[in-house]
Amino acid sequence: MQKPFAITLDPGSSLANKTGSWRTERPLYVKRLPPCNAECPAGEDIQGWLFHAESGDYESAWRQLTRDNPFPAIMGRVCYHTCENVCNRGQLDASVGINSVERFLGDQALQENWQFDPPKTVSGKHVLVVGAGPSGMSAAYHLRRLGHAVTVIEAGPLLGGMMRFGIPKYRLPRTVLDAEMQRIVAIGVNVQLNTKVTDIVQTMHDGGFDAAFLAVGAHIAKRAYLPAKDSSHILDAVAVLRSMEGAEPPMLGRRVVVYGGGNTAIDVARTAKRLGATEAIIVYRRTREKMPAHDFEVEEALQEGVMVKWLSTIKSAEGGALTIEKMILDEHGKPQPTGELETLESDSLILALGQDVDLSLLDQVPGLVLKAGVVQVDPITMMTGHPGLFAGGDMVPTERNVTVAVGHGKKAAIHIDAWLRGAVVSTTTKSAPASFDRINPWYYSDAPKTVRPQLDIARRTSSFDEVQGGLTLANALFEARRCLSCGNCFECDNCYGVCPDNAVIKLGPGRGFEFNYDYCKGCGVCATECPCGAIDMVPEAM
Repeated sequence: MQKPFAITLDPGSSLANKTGSWRTERPLYVKRLPPCNAECPAGEDIQGWLFHAESGDYESAWRQLTRDNPFPAIMGRVCYHTCENVCNRGQLDASVGINSVERFLGDQALQENWQFDPPKTVSGKHVLVVGAGPSGMSAAYHLRRLGHAVTVIEAGPLLGGMMRFGIPKYRLPRTVLDAEMQRIVAIGVNVQLNTKVTDIVQTMHDGGFDAAFLAVGAHIAKRAYLPAKDSSHILDAVAVLRSMEGAEPPMLGRRVVVYGGGNTAIDVARTAKRLGATEAIIVYRRTREKMPAHDFEVEEALQEGVMVKWLSTIKSAEGGALTIEKMILDEHGKPQPTGELETLESDSLILALGQDVDLSLLDQVPGLVLKAGVVQVDPITMMTGHPGLFAGGDMVPTERNVTVAVGHGKKAAIHIDAWLRGAVVSTTTKSAPASFDRINPWYYSDAPKTVRPQLDIARRTSSFDEVQGGLTLANALFEARRCLSCGNCFECDNCYGVCPDNAVIKLGPGRGFEFNYDYCKGCGVCATECPCGAIDMVPEAM
């Protein structure tokens, strides 16, 4: 886009006379909330870090991003990037590849060995974090940056929680996971592995902790009553995925059936194919449209040869034979049995029917409210009914995914810090949304979204190599520059160039502009020509 030129008037010219008294409206620079920022469960300033990325300053972009989320390389692989679903650019051609740029920044940081700055202050307070998954380690990171001493106690042998034991390596390489975990440890977070907290109140007392954040993952597989003979080989999906971290992979056989329809069912079916299964069949009682698994993961599974029996349920298992009943959806969309049965042969049946959280550490804690297998918390502060005890991630009522968990860790850390200081986090009024109707698309040329490379099918089904590739230096810059900067000035100089009254004053790089209202006659050309809708015309005060 070419920048419009500015006309400079001779102060002695009659055209330079003050015109402010003519106005009925005046222009006003505004800051609006872009839809990507509003949508992000981790609370990232997406538009903010894209601004740095589109200028090629990747380290500044990474540091801006990690103010909110310490895991860009992880999130660039496992986040379901709902921010892209609401991106205004999607109404122009295609949404900005926010997730792919985030991954690029995370990988660039690992390659260049960028590290977090150590905390600048020491509070003298000590906070306990139970669980070293995404929510726990996010909280530990933010608490440490706020100057608190932090100890993370983890029941498992390694950091990462369900990111390690629930997400297969072909989606999240363990070198990436380990590197981003260790970067948090490096700023002074103390970690105790292979240690299970059985009584949170006693543990806090014995360790002299001033507050605690509970972030235990949903590691316990849900069970369903399924008539089965002793000879039936029935496993649970969580155990199968967890065993992939051991020295010996599980023995599943050549014909594997998975019962369930969530992302875990998809992951374990794709894992079975990689372990040598000639057939991996998912049995799900509804249609694809009703499947809770994300559609792109379903599509990748189908590409790899995973089969799905829609509108089906398992009635019983005997040896290597499963009895399947076909279902039909009623007028309310709920599956109903038809009585029509068939037999499906299998070497292994894997149950992927959801997971529960082990809440035994909370036994007899006064003030807690447990409901439907999770802890009730204040949705603003994340504190439980017991003072100083906070919780997040899988332990609280929420959608269970890594991005939400990371956001909980950040939110809880902010409110733990305030609680320790005897303060209250001040609430700020959100800016008005930056909607597409404010964008001036005339200034933007077509720029197709960058498609990330994928591993070829043969290698995908025969190895645990990473399926999704990343961006290069060249196309990461291109993708970042597709951002429209919705609702916020990016100093394109349009207003300065089109103003007929020389009423726009440049304040210098990074400082934006202001209006000289003595000369502005309120024509509104600047607002009309602003590409990103960062100028409002407001009624003139009487």
